[in-house]
Amino acid sequence: MIESLVREEALAVEILKYSRNELLVSFRFLDLAICKLKYLHGMGMRMGTDGNYLYYEPDEVFAIYKESSALLNHIYFHSLLHCIFYHPFAHGDVDETLWNLACDIAVESIISELSMSQLEVERQEEIANKLESLSQRYGTLTAHRLYDSFLKKGIAPEEMAYLQQLFTFDCHDAWYDTKRQNQEGQPPKDETDQLETLSQWQQISERIKVEMETVSKEWSDKSDQLIKNLEEVHKEHYDYEQFLKKFAVTVEEMIISKDEFDYIFYTYGLELYDNVPLIEPLEYCEDKKVTDFVIAIDTSGSVEGELVKKFMTKTYNILSQQSNFFRKVNVHIIQCDAKVQRDDKITSEEEFDEYISHLTLQGFGGTDFRPVFSYVNELVEQGEFTNLKGMIYFTDGKGVFPENKPPYDTAFVFVDETYDTPQVPVWAMKVCLTKKEIWEG
Repeated sequence: MIESLVREEALAVEILKYSRNELLVSFRFLDLAICKLKYLHGMGMRMGTDGNYLYYEPDEVFAIYKESSALLNHIYFHSLLHCIFYHPFAHGDVDETLWNLACDIAVESIISELSMSQLEVERQEEIANKLESLSQRYGTLTAHRLYDSFLKKGIAPEEMAYLQQLFTFDCHDAWYDTKRQNQEGQPPKDETDQLETLSQWQQISERIKVEMETVSKEWSDKSDQLIKNLEEVHKEHYDYEQFLKKFAVTVEEMIISKDEFDYIFYTYGLELYDNVPLIEPLEYCEDKKVTDFVIAIDTSGSVEGELVKKFMTKTYNILSQQSNFFRKVNVHIIQCDAKVQRDDKITSEEEFDEYISHLTLQGFGGTDFRPVFSYVNELVEQGEFTNLKGMIYFTDGKGVFPENKPPYDTAFVFVDETYDTPQVPVWAMKVCLTKKEIWEG
């Protein structure tokens, strides 16, 4: 009996290795990822992964392979993509049902777009049709984007059941083992091992991204969904406060430099020479402060008014911190669509506070960036700014960019919800913030 079980396990592993080798031949740029998973008897768990192991039941492997070798390849690749995009490592109180569905849809969108015969399953056409419908409804089909949409908008039970039936290929139980063991009072898996596994997949995923941008560019053309899912997990999260400091200019404030002033020698001199200090305190200290600055707000019809207000509040909160905000400032807040609609000049924190509390937007036409740059250039020529360091342009990006670099730094700030933000000119900086990052400001 034992020998029979051992032979069954060995045969199942050989079949899984055969499937792995087929994937290696088809997707050489995924070699590290494909070879990362080890095989482990699932002890009742259906085929799936936790990032370390591909769990299997011999009878299930035999049944799947007998039905179709392409189906086994599909399930293997489906589980592998979950790891590449860190799906098994979701933290916090995630809604397991919604997260599972969002992750399954995301990886199936990639497999469907690749359109490889080695991965084709019986319901492939139905999957492709539904994915097109979901894309029209939700936009880019990435796990986090879908999950957020499901949470906010909800999903009808009958649709949930249909989507689960259509997109579920593997078992996700191993994703939540630690949380369930904690709830049941059982000894949890080593969290250090889990973090190490996640770190390994992050390195693998980063290499895949670089590989697709360099020697395997042809795969970038074959799968836009693969690229967008990689962009989601590797998207840089900007520290907006640090970014604003890029526009700081050096000014002098009459304050003692604590880093350079030595109180020991100073007080010693007072005692030794009867109130004559040995060292004069450094009264001037260079500090970087925001002085001249332009914030351009795109008020075209495609930009949400409330989000603009929240962005301005976020920017105000950062600028108004004592470490960043100079006593007297010269900030121009310019509202514009296809033309300049309004220019508000701010010279103090009090004026900024007053502006924010009574902010009204004007415009809501088309978008053309050039009029704002022309207007600001005229202000520079008229001497309105002493030292204009930069402009931040908050926009959805759907407009005409100036051809020439202005005599000041420029950053375009986009709301990064679709991962389809346009390329900015080479002389401009680009910042992408999510709506969540703006609303939490």
